[in-house]
Amino acid sequence: MATLSIVRLYRHSFDTHPNITLAITAACLNSLGDGVAQFTEKAMHRKDHGDYLHYDFERTLRFFCFGFAIGPLLGRWNGFLEKRFPLRCPGSWHSPGVSDKVSLKALSKRVACDQLFMAPIGLALFLGAMGIMERRSVSQISKKFTDLYKPALATNWQVWPVAQLINFRYMPLPYRVPFQSTCGVFWTLYLSLLNAREDGNRDKNIALHRTPS
Repeated sequence: MATLSIVRLYRHSFDTHPNITLAITAACLNSLGDGVAQFTEKAMHRKDHGDYLHYDFERTLRFFCFGFAIGPLLGRWNGFLEKRFPLRCPGSWHSPGVSDKVSLKALSKRVACDQLFMAPIGLALFLGAMGIMERRSVSQISKKFTDLYKPALATNWQVWPVAQLINFRYMPLPYRVPFQSTCGVFWTLYLSLLNAREDGNRDKNIALHRTPS
């Protein structure tokens, strides 16, 4: 009953205030992903070094802000795909209305369009936004792009097409961003670990260059 009430509350919020609903949903799930990532890092660090890492609340806040900004954009993108590639064709002359048969061709086009356009753009926005919020210089952000963009995009294309295939096929439009964000908890875990590792390598290199010879 509690789950049903939450679903109804979400649907009402989406129907009345779609942008803010998607923004808060994506922000909270993004924060969850970074929280899982930080606890994973702490466990790994303790195992290797025996001491504890402090939780970085500013880092989680950055993920919250990025999710808050990207949620409405994803909502509009899903709305565009819904209109541009309808999954159900118009009924025939002897069966008016909309056919129940799902067009696999349209579904494939949705996934392909999402992965070829939104995935590269979303990843670029993530790396750029994180660099800006971390107060990195232009050269440092450019270095992060050079080191992380291609491997992250290659990993994206290995895992997200299947998730989006399920999303576009079975999820109603109001629930696609929450479904994507829920799957994205694990993707955020990957990006968070990747981003943190790159920042750690950068800070280590800076410290080495500043150390007197």
